[in-house]
Amino acid sequence: MSDPSNKSPESHEGSTRIVAGQSSRPKRPLGQKIGIAAVLLALVGGGAAVAATVNNGSGAPAAAGETAPSGNPAAELKLGYFGNVTHAPALVGVSQGYIADELGDTKLTTQVFNAGPAAIEALNAGAIDATYIGPNPAINSFVKSGGESINIVAGAAAGGAQLVVKPEINSAADLKGKTLASPQLGGTQDVALRAWLTAQGYKTNVDGSGDVAINPTENAQTLKLFQDGKLDGAWLPEPWASRLVLTAGAKVLVDEKDLWDGSLSGKPGEFPTTILIVNQKFAADHPDTVKALLKGHVKSVEWLNKAADGEKATVINAALKEAAGAELKADVIDRSLKNIVFTVDPLAGTYQKLLADGVTAGTTKQADINGIFDLRALNSVSGEKTSAAKLGKE
Repeated sequence: MSDPSNKSPESHEGSTRIVAGQSSRPKRPLGQKIGIAAVLLALVGGGAAVAATVNNGSGAPAAAGETAPSGNPAAELKLGYFGNVTHAPALVGVSQGYIADELGDTKLTTQVFNAGPAAIEALNAGAIDATYIGPNPAINSFVKSGGESINIVAGAAAGGAQLVVKPEINSAADLKGKTLASPQLGGTQDVALRAWLTAQGYKTNVDGSGDVAINPTENAQTLKLFQDGKLDGAWLPEPWASRLVLTAGAKVLVDEKDLWDGSLSGKPGEFPTTILIVNQKFAADHPDTVKALLKGHVKSVEWLNKAADGEKATVINAALKEAAGAELKADVIDRSLKNIVFTVDPLAGTYQKLLADGVTAGTTKQADINGIFDLRALNSVSGEKTSAAKLGKE
């Protein structure tokens, strides 16, 4: 899959797409440690600054004391997502027009990211209003802002993340002194990897030092570095885990679904990989627009769960080509889809553990995350009762 940053912005009927969040080389090349500490400070500090930059949807910060009219449809909805199979509800919702159709006269602009922290930065800066994202960056944003930045409004995908390694690595004991990758410091797979290594008795540090070195690296670069023998493995979302297995000779050391027994969510083997979040001020100013977004999202998830495997793969592949520059091989997309459950349930019961894992990883701080969910619009649209697990409104 080629680097999306090499593609020009494109316009489509009902939407405009902008590609962001990737570069033609790793932001933190293998072995580079300078700047990681600064990234960590951005992840775990300065909550007031995040809350202060929540904007009025026009790209400019809201003035102090300004009260925007409530309930008016937005002129534009700026939506983020990733070029990953785990973001298929976004890929399908955008490419098939489900979201744009529901938005009506509201213009849909989309922006493609490589990993969660970059999307959160864009949302907090007002560059986007909502985004599909992994749970840990969403938790971190909520914690940093004192509960004022975002709300989780729906789930999108569960599962589809694995630690894949060189064939000669057979157990956790073989990882000492090895170098692994994750998509981005503080991202959901990065946190999962660091928490799992800690449970195995290893020490890791955000600057890449420790018993096992972790180098946050863009997914496309991770594939090349693994092929070149410069990485021993990576904890990745789909389709990247499948790409390393099927095209680069990696093997699965840990399938993350095996770490979730269902005691927190009631759904064994399921863990939140992709969710949908919205800027709180945008949601307060434009509740009808958020509801329209959720209608399109629900339709997309329903389509994914009803479509035949061949049709599903064809549609997702076409959308991936649009979002990320290239289609996937048939065996890669087939393996990827077998590892993912598409669901509007964000699996709220897992979030206290996800928060604890972020604290263990050193990418967030312990905090009260009550209020992080607002599932009222989702439940109104879907006609079901998705639980917020006492962490918000439902």
